[in-house]
Amino acid sequence: MLFQVGGQGTRPTFFEMAAAQQLPSSLRAALTYSLGVLALRRPFIHKILDYEDECFALLTLVLETHSLRTTDGSFAESLYGLRRRAVNIKVKGDNKGLDAREEINHTGLEKRQKVLSVVFLVILPYLRSKLHSIYNKEREAALQASLWGTEDERFGDTDYFDGNGNSIVSTSSSDTEESVRDRLRKKIRKIVAVCYPWIHAGNEGLSFAYQLLYLLDATGFYSLGLHALGIHVCRATGQELMDTSSRISKIRSRERERLRGPPWLKAVQSALLSCAYGVLDYAQTGLIAAVFFFKMMEWWYQSAEERMSAPTVYPPPPPPPPPKVAKDGIPLPTDRTLCPLCSQKRANPSVVAVSGLVFCYSCVFRYVSQYKRCPVTLMPATVDHIRRLFHDV
Repeated sequence: MLFQVGGQGTRPTFFEMAAAQQLPSSLRAALTYSLGVLALRRPFIHKILDYEDECFALLTLVLETHSLRTTDGSFAESLYGLRRRAVNIKVKGDNKGLDAREEINHTGLEKRQKVLSVVFLVILPYLRSKLHSIYNKEREAALQASLWGTEDERFGDTDYFDGNGNSIVSTSSSDTEESVRDRLRKKIRKIVAVCYPWIHAGNEGLSFAYQLLYLLDATGFYSLGLHALGIHVCRATGQELMDTSSRISKIRSRERERLRGPPWLKAVQSALLSCAYGVLDYAQTGLIAAVFFFKMMEWWYQSAEERMSAPTVYPPPPPPPPPKVAKDGIPLPTDRTLCPLCSQKRANPSVVAVSGLVFCYSCVFRYVSQYKRCPVTLMPATVDHIRRLFHDV
C-alpha cells in the first residue's frame, strides 16, 4: 500500500516527509485508544497500558527492523514509497578554485547505518517519552505543592491512627529516613525536571530549522538524525519497488532453505514461518487502518475550538491531615469505637465538624455547651458544629 503525493525526481516533498514522520505518533495514539476501549471490558489489558512505552517500543523495534532489512526504509517511509540511501559526496574540479562543485551519489545502506537507524527510530523516542513522563509528574507535583503545600508541611508533626485503627502513632517529618535509592531517584527526577525543557526546546528548534531548510531546498536532510547518519530519504522507483518484493521473497525462501532436521520438522517450521510472515503482513495493514480510524474518531469527537477552550486540569486536593491532639486535651482511646469522654462504646455517634472526631452525642453536647471547644484538639466550637452520624449497626 503506497501513498505517492506527487512531485518530480527522487527527492520527496516536504509533505511526504512530514506525513511519514507523524505516522508513528498517530499509530501509538490509535493503539492506546483501542486498548483503552478494550480495557473497559477486559481489565487485564490495563497491565499492558501500565507499560505503554515498553510495549510500543517493542512493537516498533520489530516493525522497523523488518522494514529496514527488507526495504531499506523505516516502516512509515516504506508505506509512502520512500527509501533510505547513503550519501557519498564527491568534489569535482579544483578544491581551491571557484568552479569546484559537489556531486552527490546515493548508495545502499550499510549494516552500521541500519543499526543506528533503529536506535534513532526506536530507542531515542522511547527515552524521550520516559523523560517527558518524568517531567510531567514533577510538574504536577510542583503544581500541587504550590496549591496545597508540600507533603511534609501537610503531614509533619501530626498524630494519626495506624492502618488498623488500633493505636495512635506520633511521627515527625525530621525522623523519617529515606533510602539511598529513593534519594537518588528524587534527585534524578529534579535534574530531569530542570534540564528536560531545555533539551526539548533545543530538539524542537533543530527539527524546525532542518524542516525549514528542507522546505526551502537548502539541504537534503530532513532531520538532525538523518544528517548524523549521512542518509537521504528518496522516492522509490517502480523498479525498486519490484526489486523490494523480489528481495522479500528471496529472504523468506532463503530462511526456509536454512531449516534443518527431519522432513516433518522442516514442514512444521516452514508452516510456522509462513504463519509469522502472514501475521506480520496483516499487522502492517491493520496498523494503518487503526491510524486512519483513530484520526476519524479524533476529528469526529473533538474540534479545534474545544481543544483551545478546554480548561486547565488541576490535580485533586490531598486529604486533610489527621487531627492533632492538644497538649491539654483529652487523649484518644486506642479503640476507635469508644468515646474519648466517657470511654464507653459510642451511643448516638456525632462528629465535631471543626476537628472531625466522633463522640457520644450527649457527652459532646454537654462538653461543647460548657467549654465552647473540641475536647481533644481544644479548637473553638459550638453546638452548631455537632453533626449526627447515621450508619448501619
